[in-house]
Amino acid sequence: MKRVELLAPAGDMQKLKTALYFGADAVYVGGKALSLRANAGNFTDEELTEAVNYTHSLGKKIYVTVNIFARNYDIENAENYFKFLECIGIDGAIISDIGLIDLCRKVAPNLNVNVSTQANTQNYKTVQFYENLGVKRVILARELSLKEIKEIHEKVPNMEIETFIHGAMCISYSGRCLLSDFRTGRKSNRGECVQACRWNYEIREKNSECGYMEMEEDERGTYILNSKDLNLLDYIGEMIDSGICSFKIEGRMKSEYYLATVINAYRRAIDGYYDQGVAYKENPLYQLELEKTAHREFTTAYFLGENDRTVNYDDSQSKGTHKFIATVLESNRDRDYALIEMRNRFKVGDELEVLSPSDRFNKTFTVTKIADEKDKPVEDAKLVQQKLKLYTNTLLDSGDILRIKI
Repeated sequence: MKRVELLAPAGDMQKLKTALYFGADAVYVGGKALSLRANAGNFTDEELTEAVNYTHSLGKKIYVTVNIFARNYDIENAENYFKFLECIGIDGAIISDIGLIDLCRKVAPNLNVNVSTQANTQNYKTVQFYENLGVKRVILARELSLKEIKEIHEKVPNMEIETFIHGAMCISYSGRCLLSDFRTGRKSNRGECVQACRWNYEIREKNSECGYMEMEEDERGTYILNSKDLNLLDYIGEMIDSGICSFKIEGRMKSEYYLATVINAYRRAIDGYYDQGVAYKENPLYQLELEKTAHREFTTAYFLGENDRTVNYDDSQSKGTHKFIATVLESNRDRDYALIEMRNRFKVGDELEVLSPSDRFNKTFTVTKIADEKDKPVEDAKLVQQKLKLYTNTLLDSGDILRIKI
């Protein structure tokens, strides 16, 4: 039985390694151009080649976004880019523009095409059209329900279906938004979105005597365009049964800690489903894990049908219950300390929690001794990205993350 793919975002090489370490089966990345996340770190051509080699060495897959809405001046660059992606062995190009899909199939026939969610695919006739173009996979619009997804799979059974399972939602239709362009001149559909929908707005009423009078949206606040975050962790079995082959986590702009936390939770939940069936839902660990990193109020969006409660009125997002403290650079397997890189302040006496894909996950220990690289004692670690020796009997491996409850 072929297992569902857990697909994670990677904004740069370090995040790619984090995603794969914490259990992603595949990653999706962007190059320095032709991608809708221009403000992510993204990958040069040389870095993409390195990323492909590293990912494939682990027996995993890597996809590249080429999902802008192209203008005439993009075509020559896109043609050369598709040829390059085919040459280095990318597992698939994620494309929105129908012209670029056609171009890719002609100039790089061995490069798989995955149709981006930006293409707003909502029905089986459109999927059939893409199948006739030689497309490998369709990433469906986020507005579809489970029932609709299942029907699409039944009508076009040979097409790979990918859908989002977790992460930020867009207030606009499958991300096709003009708000950023209107407010700042930065074009969302060229990869420059400023996320103007996350801003705190006021509704005002013009009055000839008083000028503009404030009007509250309601007692909850004024984040009137701010979508809740998608969370379908409790519907893994239903999604697999509907024919979905790839579960996509949103977040090329997210932090390393966010990715590690979310990927780890879904990896464990998916494995739990395959081992125990629907009984995996009885374990509160998975959902509690998702509360440990920054997020907005969760929603199932339109997965169960029409939903008019997808806006997060209270705030832009919560901080989460835990704070990212450090990454482990070198293990303490053969010595009495682990080398770590500090990310947030901590001190001797603090209780830290281990985030790891291993059975050390969620183990805690009290910090008793810290030293810098010259062995000078450190009582209070407050220099961001300082490399430190952390003395502990708790086994830590390179790639593990340390956090603290807020």
